[in-house]
Amino acid sequence: MAQRWKPSVTVAAIASRPRAGAAVDEYLVVEEETAAGLVINNPAGHLEAGESLTDAVAREALEETASPFVADRLVGIYHLRVDDPDGDDDVTYLRFAFAGSVGSQDPARRLDDGIVRTLWLTLDELRACRDRHRSVLVLRSVEDAAAGCAIPLERIVTDASVRRGVRGGARR
Repeated sequence: MAQRWKPSVTVAAIASRPRAGAAVDEYLVVEEETAAGLVINNPAGHLEAGESLTDAVAREALEETASPFVADRLVGIYHLRVDDPDGDDDVTYLRFAFAGSVGSQDPARRLDDGIVRTLWLTLDELRACRDRHRSVLVLRSVEDAAAGCAIPLERIVTDASVRRGVRGGARR
């Protein structure tokens, strides 16, 4: 029997604020160390067992930025395949990007392993450094948030079986 294919489900936080003294918004991103070197990414990570999507994005944003994140809308769902140069380990991602607000950074909180620092960049600054982005979804999700893309959070349903750890909640 063939192995069942499963995408990697990830979440990303898109937070913005007005840049001081300018009529432009800036967006929260992280600079992180990867096998490919130092890259720019949205605060993002994998959905874990027992989590709703909004719980996951709040957790990931806190772990990577030391700032609490509260989602107010789903910006988009993105489907991306990353090719392994050797052709052995292609990975398909299903990414849920949420816009929302962040609270004050807790200076005592340690950032996740690999996260070097947080940055606030304008859309133009993000476009100028796209060669340093972890994936094409970094800029795409910020541009979609800036354009006002919005799916109400009420449209995201997490069945109670997810939190209970029950197998097979909904029938196929």
